[in-house]
Amino acid sequence: MSEQTSPRPENKMGTQPIPKLLFSMAIPIMLSMMVQALYNVVDSIFVAKLSEDALTAVSLGFPMQNLVIAFATGLGVGINALLSRSLGEHNQKMVNESARQGLFLELCAAALFMLLGFFGAGAFIRSQSTNPTIVADGITYLKICIGICPFCFVSIFFERMLQATGKTQLSMVAQMTGAVINIIMDPILIFGLLGFPAMGVAGAAAATVFGQLCSALTAAVLHFKKNKEIHLTLRGFRPNGHVIGIILGVGVPSIIMASIGSVMTYSMNRILNGFTSTAVAVFGVYFKLQSFIFMPVFGLNNAIVPIIAYNYGARRPDRMKKTIKLACVVAMSIMLTGFLLLQLIPQVFLGFFDASADMLAIGVPALRTISISFLAAGVCIIIGSTFQALGKGIYSMFVSIARQLVVLVPVAWLLSRTGVLRAVWWAFPIAEIMGVLCTTLFFLHLNKTIIKPLEQ
Repeated sequence: MSEQTSPRPENKMGTQPIPKLLFSMAIPIMLSMMVQALYNVVDSIFVAKLSEDALTAVSLGFPMQNLVIAFATGLGVGINALLSRSLGEHNQKMVNESARQGLFLELCAAALFMLLGFFGAGAFIRSQSTNPTIVADGITYLKICIGICPFCFVSIFFERMLQATGKTQLSMVAQMTGAVINIIMDPILIFGLLGFPAMGVAGAAAATVFGQLCSALTAAVLHFKKNKEIHLTLRGFRPNGHVIGIILGVGVPSIIMASIGSVMTYSMNRILNGFTSTAVAVFGVYFKLQSFIFMPVFGLNNAIVPIIAYNYGARRPDRMKKTIKLACVVAMSIMLTGFLLLQLIPQVFLGFFDASADMLAIGVPALRTISISFLAAGVCIIIGSTFQALGKGIYSMFVSIARQLVVLVPVAWLLSRTGVLRAVWWAFPIAEIMGVLCTTLFFLHLNKTIIKPLEQ
């Protein structure tokens, strides 16, 4: 019998009841991403104890950090979607080739970012601030975080290998290992505890890189020991244009979609710096806080991509639809909780970052206004992941461009012309309206052209 059609026990993504399957896959990812969010917040809390300028410097570096994660996870989405679909089709040859070509793409991207970190960090930070203290700290932070970024790419690659076969518990172990080590090392390296030198902002960056190294090693070991459905070997490797094209077809829109967030953050930093550097610090704190709310939804997102892609390959539209509906309900519940927390006690969250009176005056109305956009964001994220699972990541990309670049940044700039800082924050709810409209139209089209025909 050919390799294409050789029999194999059905993967759980094609057999388990959807609620059990979704939660068994999503909860480990959600927990690990919550820990990921925790160490992002803890990192900034420790840095804030150095000074508000140090916090601002780290905030200015966030867009480039986010760009690294955008490329690593975007490629991961393309790899994951092709792997899961190939598993659903029982095409072992394509499964193995997808893994080989995916690792090659991740390493190529890592090499490019190493060069960007070493040679572009200075220009990037100076374009956002003229404060010499902020500039010096920002350059130091980025040269370490971006210049030593391959561990981030390798870690995300092997985590996606585990997620593609439904082993999200093992992916969680790898992510949490890196996150916990980062949290432990942050105060040690920043403040010079246990005999280590006090490294300040550089210590925060070094702790991040060390955490990524530990996560990458853990994920790789777990993959090779436990992930028997994917055979990854580099023996006789050659770039395969066909497979690379399929991965990039889904991955590039995902990269662009996530990278748009970096462009938006960079642009917002420049707009807010026109008011005060404290506004930039508040915006940085907002991104750390919102990660607690968005990370669980992104974890849900990571879980449903392989489920939908697998059942798409297996031609089971009923399981696809059940997954989408349940994920939307869960995402809406999470985002509603986040909205209520930021409406009721924003000052408590800002207090974690040693917020000054000026920071509280700016931050409280900012968090309350921006959080209005949460009410619709959850469903948009879930439907966007559905586009990716069906090989239509271009739709997710278009929605992100429309929401963040066509609407959010221009509206924020126009509102900044009023000279009223509080007005700028309303750009976020306004942009989310555009996101909802575009997402709804695209989903109705895909339901008609892809999902419903499978039922026939």
